[in-house]
Parts: sequence; C-alpha cells; structure tokens
Amino acid sequence: MTLRIFGSSVFSFVLGVAFVVATTPVVTIQDDRAADREAIRSHIDSIFQAFINKDVAALRATHAQNWLGYLEGSRTMIKGIDGYMDWNQVDPKSPYGMKSYKMREFDMIFKGDAAFVCFVAEAESNTPKGLFHRVLRISDFYTKQDGKWNQNGSDTALHPESVEEQVTSPRPLPDQMKKRLLDAREAVWRAYFANDRATLEKLIPEETIAIEAGDNNNWSSRQTIFDGAAQFAKSSGRLIKLEFPKTEIQVYGNTAVVYSNYSYELETGGQHINQTGRVTEIFVLRKGQWVNPGWHMDSGK
Repeated sequence: MTLRIFGSSVFSFVLGVAFVVATTPVVTIQDDRAADREAIRSHIDSIFQAFINKDVAALRATHAQNWLGYLEGSRTMIKGIDGYMDWNQVDPKSPYGMKSYKMREFDMIFKGDAAFVCFVAEAESNTPKGLFHRVLRISDFYTKQDGKWNQNGSDTALHPESVEEQVTSPRPLPDQMKKRLLDAREAVWRAYFANDRATLEKLIPEETIAIEAGDNNNWSSRQTIFDGAAQFAKSSGRLIKLEFPKTEIQVYGNTAVVYSNYSYELETGGQHINQTGRVTEIFVLRKGQWVNPGWHMDSGK
C-alpha cells in the first residue's frame, strides 16, 4: 500500500515537471554580436574618414555595387555605386568638405547576415562662407559577405533640429535666384495693371491676403485682386511707368520678405496719376516658382 502510494506520487511529480517545462515560454538569450557591432561601427567611421580625407577610392570601396537609397537633399532614388559617387562629388583638390563628425546616437539590429543601423551624427564642414554645422539622421542597411560587412543602402537626411535651424535663420540668395524673385515681383505688378489673368493666377495663390494703400482700410483676397485688375482694364487704364527705387530682401527657408519703395505712373481717363509709397511683399518658392501670397502697402506718409 505504501509502495503503491509512493510510486503514484513520483509519477505525479514527473508529470507535473513535464507540464511546467512544456508550458513555460522558451527564453533564448541572443548573442549580442559584439564583434559584428564593432565591425559595422568601424566601417561607418571609415566612411566618415573617407569624406574627411577626400579619399575617393576608399569611399567607393565601402559601398556595394548595387547600393540603393536616398542621400541628403535627393528628391529621387539613387541607384548603384556610380550614382552614389556622382551625388557626393568628392574632389580631392577642393579645400571644402567635411572636417569632423561626432556620433550622438548609435544602434543596430540583426537578422542573420543583415543589419539595420540607425544613428545621429553631427558634422562640420568647411565651406566658402566658413565652418558649417549640421546634424544628420541616418539609417543604413548592411550585409555580410565573405565574412565582411558592407553598406548596401542608406537613407540620409537632415535631423529635424537642423531643418528647424535652417528655415528660421536668414540665408543668402544667389544672384540668379534673386533675379528670379525680383522678376516675379515686377511680373505681379505689371500683370495687375495689364489685367493679365493667366500670369496673376500663376503668381497669386488661393490663400493670398493683401492690405492695400489708402485710408479705407482695404484688405484684398485673390478674387478681389482679380476684380480690381479687370476694373482697371475696363476703365481703359494704362501703366506708363513702374519703378522700385529701393529694395531690401530677407530670406528664411523658401520664404522671402521683400521691402520696397515703389513709384508708378498711370494714364486713365486722359489723366496721368502718379503714386508712390512703401510695400512689404511675401514670396514663397513653390516647385521652383516664386509666388506672392501677401503684401502690405502704404503711402509712406
């Protein structure tokens, strides 16, 4: 009797242990792959050093032939190592280019012989206007072949910190772009007095708000502006002269603020009318075209 009970107890114990083992989740302690992590980190450091040293051969060697991705400022996909090299345009003879870098975040995950790497890097570069600092947010795709890691793709972009800094800081406007801006400014004025509806629709967007000169506190919308141009045309009015004796420009990101003194002469109803004053105009660069979503005019008196 006692032996039977003991045997039954042992059997129950064994079943219980088996049940616990069967129902307990298996926890696998993954290898932290310290050697692979170090190899990839060293490889990325070598890419930065290749930029600093302007070492074209080293830069090409650290990227796969079928490299694929996006680089800072690229609007379309870049394919292949040749596309990568063409985009970066590293010139060993140039005094400009990357000077130093510093990692702020760095981590990666693995799947077999593939790795996804994310990091934030601060980079300083020599430019014609002096030292330029920016923060980059980068995601790299790595694969391991023949025991060596190599970069197969990347998504490189400005960190939001640098984006904010760039769009809120004044920037110079190249001469060609400045000419396009001032040509757009003059085109708006001349299109209004000529009732050139096609040009007005191109340069004055839907959201336009304008405060006109005068004592009647007029605020204009896009439609009001179109109606004013049509009314001027119906009166047989004609623009004789248009000048901007003084102009100053501030540019932030894709937005330009244009401050001007203006002077124009009209002929209407057989009479000549001369007007002078000041105007502050807002222009925004959209799809390569400066458009004029607002202005504030006054007589300057």
